[in-house]
Amino acid sequence: MKTPRITLAGATSGVGKTSITCAIIYALQKRGFSVQPFKVGPDYIDPSYLSSISKHEAINLDVWLMGENQLLNSFVSNSKSDISVIEGVMGYYDGFGGDSNYASTQHVASLTKSPVLLILDASKTARSIAATALGFQKFHRNSRISGIILNKISSKKHEILCRQALEKTKLPIIGVIYKNSELNFESRHLGLIPAKEKNLKSKIEKTSKIISDSLDIEKIIQIMKNPTPLPTKSKIIIKKPKITIAIALDSSFNFYYRDNLEALRREGANLKFFSPIHDKKLPKSDGIYIGGGFPEILGDLLEKNHVMRKIIKESSEENTPIYAECGGLMYLTKSIDYGNKKFKMIGLFDAETKMTKKMKLNYTKGKIVSKTIISDKTHDLRGHEFHYSELDSVSSDSKFAYELDIGEGIKNHKDGLIQYNTLASYGHLYFDSSDYAKIFVRNCIDHSRR
Repeated sequence: MKTPRITLAGATSGVGKTSITCAIIYALQKRGFSVQPFKVGPDYIDPSYLSSISKHEAINLDVWLMGENQLLNSFVSNSKSDISVIEGVMGYYDGFGGDSNYASTQHVASLTKSPVLLILDASKTARSIAATALGFQKFHRNSRISGIILNKISSKKHEILCRQALEKTKLPIIGVIYKNSELNFESRHLGLIPAKEKNLKSKIEKTSKIISDSLDIEKIIQIMKNPTPLPTKSKIIIKKPKITIAIALDSSFNFYYRDNLEALRREGANLKFFSPIHDKKLPKSDGIYIGGGFPEILGDLLEKNHVMRKIIKESSEENTPIYAECGGLMYLTKSIDYGNKKFKMIGLFDAETKMTKKMKLNYTKGKIVSKTIISDKTHDLRGHEFHYSELDSVSSDSKFAYELDIGEGIKNHKDGLIQYNTLASYGHLYFDSSDYAKIFVRNCIDHSRR
């Protein structure tokens, strides 16, 4: 594979990676290139912005969830556009574990052999910014940093001071972005508001256009020229569709890895999408997948659709295979407490969801300890959890499928509630890290034959 590619990294979180990545994608498209976006880490929200501006669904690249080989396979197989653009996560060298580079943006840039543009927030510094840049440049023997973008510059004098100081790095300055309140995207407790929850397309395009005028796109194209070849991926065998899986997808549930959906299709599932908010019936299907999202924000609308709540509960009681993650788990409990309101949910699990002030953000690691709709036997699992809620009054006779060594889960480091043929967890899984998709589809096929 010889697709040109670039990685956007930050010195820290909150330096403007997403908005600047969107601007680069916008500018490249204006020059006639098609662009495939990628996002480092398990994030679902930032990719929705990259997907909106690029017109191509963003793909996650997470070493912890995927492993190095699968990550590279996914990157190569999905790099079908003229250019691939990768948005990093956190600070450039922030990996899993305090002294580890594992699963960091730098790790992914090395695996994908991508040149890197380092974004620096210059708002509270001048000459000292050179020390920061030099530190990032020298910290790793192969930093791959090929240019610098300065964000939140306050004046022309400030810009000159930063440029003069950065001459010591011998790195080209690819962009200088001045402070502008119009460039800020709206945030909430888990970061940016998902682009699908509100119609943010025009805001994303407007912001991208403004920022792109401050970037040297020709230099970026030059940096990407003559990319290091990557090995081609072996041919994927796609099975003939045998069953249908209904996927919950609307403004309340939209956290899905595209690779997970593609894994289901590859294993013989036809996917049909439905809205738990608006639809009054499920698509004719043999299984259901309810991903993450923000059901608490739209709890009133979810509660009002009592027809859909009843249908899903009855489907579970009829042993339809149902797999749910995070927001999907919350939807399957009796209620969600949000603010001063309590919204009735499906009530499949004897528990209530309460929002908290503390964010639970972890990679997870442990074992699947019982047979489920996605696993036939005990084996190791890796995933991640990212939520501001917890389950209250969980029944003492609840059955859990996961035991975690890393991560909090639902209760006492246990996750994966089981009821009938339903499995629901706070943890998110990457299906191709095991045979999850294959086994889920097989269970849907078995159900369809009953």
